[in-house]
Amino acid sequence: MLNLRAVDLNLLPVFEAAYEERSLSKAAVRLSITQPAVSHALSRLRAAFRDELFIRQARGMRPTPVADAVYAKLAEALSLVRQAVSEGRGFDPKTSERRFSIAIPHPMGPLVAVRLLETMKAAAPGIVLAFSTRSRPIELEHGLVTGRFDLAVDWMPLRGHGLEQEHLLKDSFVAVARRGHPATRGPRTRAALARQWQFVALRPRVELEEHPVEGVREWARSRPEVVLEVSEFLEVLAVARQSDLIGLVPKSLALAARPIFDIQLVHVTSPPVSFDVRMAWRAGRMRDVAHDFLRTQARAVVKEVIRC
Repeated sequence: MLNLRAVDLNLLPVFEAAYEERSLSKAAVRLSITQPAVSHALSRLRAAFRDELFIRQARGMRPTPVADAVYAKLAEALSLVRQAVSEGRGFDPKTSERRFSIAIPHPMGPLVAVRLLETMKAAAPGIVLAFSTRSRPIELEHGLVTGRFDLAVDWMPLRGHGLEQEHLLKDSFVAVARRGHPATRGPRTRAALARQWQFVALRPRVELEEHPVEGVREWARSRPEVVLEVSEFLEVLAVARQSDLIGLVPKSLALAARPIFDIQLVHVTSPPVSFDVRMAWRAGRMRDVAHDFLRTQARAVVKEVIRC
């Protein structure tokens, strides 16, 4: 049993920063202390917890199972303390110095992030936002529950206990092709398009027999010949732009990228099948005034940037 009296509580924010940043240097910058100071603090914590806590890798650090377990409890506790202090003073977006980590796996994530940074800079200049816009984040639900992410905007259904979700808007999957491609000259069904042409598509984010997004399942039923799978939707657009392959992407991305990539939407007569874009966060944050402010800002920005 760990004796908390033997642990210097000033070390806990250092552990939190190291866990979330996965880097000594980034944790030092975040905390405005030196890297040796971070290393010394972690050394003391390793002694207290009798565990390595972090394993060095070629790029950054990987937390041990003990570190995962500690963070799951610590993040919630520190959040409650910060919330109590904030509520005690009264939340003021103009003076708040809260820090939030946001995951936006939706392909429009980078544009949402840029617009949200601009909005928050004007409304809450002291609030710090950190973003992850990877299209295939690892264990996003776990990251929300443990507090590694404060908020997520995703087009994939999020599952798991302890999460609140809010529907924001509907998107759909469409076929795109380079300008002048024969497939853009006339309307056809999904099945007819799949019989005539080969496709480039995003590599599935989840390994399931049936994709959890109805829009993707509907295209799969047409049995398109996907000859190339890529890691990012922008790669789908780039390949479609320079080849005869048909790309499958969310309509919101296709509309935004059309003038940049010089691509065209393929006219498909089959009814479009939409999917929900959701905002998700850990249950229990509803009474956090600062988090409510963040959700309000994110909600408005997402609806402004993601147009279908």
